[in-house]
Amino acid sequence: MLAAARPVAVLTEERLLAEMPDLHPHPLAPSPTRTHTRPGEGEPPSLSVSGSWVAAPLSRAGVSASGRGDGGEGPGSSGPMDGGEGLAYVIYTSGSTGVPKGAMLHHRGLRNRLLWGQETFRLGPDDAVLQKTPLTFDVSVWELFWPLAAGACLVLARPGGHRDPRYLVDLIARERVTVTHFVPSMLRVFLEDPALDSPEACRSLRLVITSGEALTPDLARRFFARIRASRGGAELYNLYGPTEASIEVTAWPCDRSAISEPIPIGLPIANTRIHLLGPDRRPVPLGAPGELHIGGVPVARGYLGRPDLTAERFVPDPFRGYPGGRLYRTGDLVRQLPDGSLDFLGRLDNQVKVRGYRIELGEIEAALSALPGVREAVVVVKSDLRLVAYVTGEVDTAALRQALRDKLPDFMLPSAIVALPALPLTPSGKVDRKALPEPAGGPAPGFVAPRTAVEEVLAEIWAELLGIAHIGVHDNFFERGGHSLLAVLLMARIEKRLGTTLPLAALFSAPTLEALTALTEMSGGHPAGRKGRGSLVAIKPATRARTFVWRS
Repeated sequence: MLAAARPVAVLTEERLLAEMPDLHPHPLAPSPTRTHTRPGEGEPPSLSVSGSWVAAPLSRAGVSASGRGDGGEGPGSSGPMDGGEGLAYVIYTSGSTGVPKGAMLHHRGLRNRLLWGQETFRLGPDDAVLQKTPLTFDVSVWELFWPLAAGACLVLARPGGHRDPRYLVDLIARERVTVTHFVPSMLRVFLEDPALDSPEACRSLRLVITSGEALTPDLARRFFARIRASRGGAELYNLYGPTEASIEVTAWPCDRSAISEPIPIGLPIANTRIHLLGPDRRPVPLGAPGELHIGGVPVARGYLGRPDLTAERFVPDPFRGYPGGRLYRTGDLVRQLPDGSLDFLGRLDNQVKVRGYRIELGEIEAALSALPGVREAVVVVKSDLRLVAYVTGEVDTAALRQALRDKLPDFMLPSAIVALPALPLTPSGKVDRKALPEPAGGPAPGFVAPRTAVEEVLAEIWAELLGIAHIGVHDNFFERGGHSLLAVLLMARIEKRLGTTLPLAALFSAPTLEALTALTEMSGGHPAGRKGRGSLVAIKPATRARTFVWRS
């Protein structure tokens, strides 16, 4: 990403420096407040912030003042005033070859999305929008700028707060949040939190927007059953949009009295055109599946420094009579319903959505294939959205899992790695993904069965969440396929069935069943259950986290 973006400077944390070659760090003085500093002669721009942060200049060889160099199209130096085509931001997404690609979005598309949102949902001075999406997701852009542009209140959640349902319930109540966003998988976890059993919980909400994954009818029904807002009921909108367009390009309002099955991704937003085309690039008949192409204002400029990939995915627009018009090929298979709305059917390639993250399975396969001893690697996604990897060669699957942790983010780690003597093939010689075996669900080596009542209850919860029949006291939650989202569900079910509340950090410090049992018992957990919080407190970082709130 650094090679493609060619930034003047990088602001990062000291702990990440080892992963960034050719940097010359300049430590930034810790400060309780954020302050800009004017660089001296020959020094890079810097920012003084609280914590162990550093600023490092990068080599700019071959890059002109306009930001364009030898490696293809760069960001350029144009701004929001030159027709809105100036670059607003670049967001990287997974690449099939193992190299992430940066989509370049312009100011005109962002402005269009914000104006459509305001015209549709009418934010006012009494509204408060919760900003909790990580900045690596484009949803964070409208979370930040929409309330500021509309004169509403912007509420910033603490870092990582989007993974903590109890914190979100409390924050929504405390700051009277009226508008928020959820990826459907996180909405499902949020709705399980026992705090929503209170009829007063989240009563300030008037609008919840979902995007990033398919919204299922059962989840929509559960939302309306759990969120009992005081303003006549909170609205639920299902939105759709790839990274290569300005955030979202279609929208659908969910009707609590008649939830559609399936729930459509909706109709195009303002100044957006949607075309469903066949392999011959001609429109398909009504109801027939076709690849979704996006045209109009939201379409990105292309991929930063990747003219070949830009030409492949951003194709000439045959439906406009002027030169230069382009359509973005999404790779999504969609059909048009009789009412004109769009129904998402799946992907035309190996790209998947897991917990809201867009993942190219080829990127995980490339990372596995680069590890010592691996001859071949194939990654598939199961019906329950678990990633499973299959490898051949002389390998230790536990060692592979640990090595992957150093190369890939948590959401891209397979829940299981299966070693095979050879990959099954079709008659044409391709990998037969349908013939790949299910991961073994038997006991792990050194299995010791649960011995106490609390261990038995915890083992039952783990088995439900992980889909594994045999859970032993020495099993590690994350090594058996657990991840951060399942960890949140685990804590909610511990509270329901054992009557005690554990912080999410407890699982990371005690990931085995035996260790988690000890913490649960120390906190007062018992199979009979009891109300109230336990004696454990959340593990906090050295610097105090803050929630920043701006009110108009």
